[in-house]
Amino acid sequence: MADKTKSGLDAVDEGPISSEAPPASATGSSGDPNQHASVAALLATFGSAVHRHRIAAGDQFVVWIDAARSHEVLTWLKNDPAHAYDMMSDVTAVDYGSGRPLEVVYQMFSTTHKRELRIRCTLPLDGLEIDSVCDLWKSANWVEREVFDMFGISFRGHPDLRRILMPDDYAEGHPLRKDFPLRGRFSRAEQTRRALAQDVERFYLAEDLTHGMPQEVAPAQAAMLADGSGKEDS
Repeated sequence: MADKTKSGLDAVDEGPISSEAPPASATGSSGDPNQHASVAALLATFGSAVHRHRIAAGDQFVVWIDAARSHEVLTWLKNDPAHAYDMMSDVTAVDYGSGRPLEVVYQMFSTTHKRELRIRCTLPLDGLEIDSVCDLWKSANWVEREVFDMFGISFRGHPDLRRILMPDDYAEGHPLRKDFPLRGRFSRAEQTRRALAQDVERFYLAEDLTHGMPQEVAPAQAAMLADGSGKEDS
């Protein structure tokens, strides 16, 4: 019999839920590809480069394609008048954890045909690299940088591939990976030392600094933290 005295907060004490559940690709119905003109055309045009397809969230068609041919397939989806996916609304990634491959996800929409499509590419942990689509959709620029920053996936041919949310010299890894610790890889004392050692002029305009130095710390406290004598929180 279930313990009725437990509340929702008990989950905090019990720790995180295991991520051993099957990946999202295993859920949903494969559906009839003929219900979506682009899915049927992808199968007919690219054959084995289309690994599988499913319907997710009720009516969202999702197609997994060969990552090595992603640029070729996505170029065709944009330029072929029968499909004309002129809007790349999002590029993101998924990490299922437990050493499983990552996936790059493209969410597209055709304003001409009023049709949406989701494309996914699977990348092994030792090969986190895929072609950029910035040359096809300018909207992919910053979101590809975000995927690079948060997941560590590189985009070949990106015009300015660098971190966009974390500092350029951030050394703790990629925060949205499942193996990333909740508090980061460094101790709080080390994180504080690194923050205090940063050259603020790299992150603020000169006119901003005339209003006062950001994150000001009392000299005595700064010295204590810098030499490691400050207490680290538990």
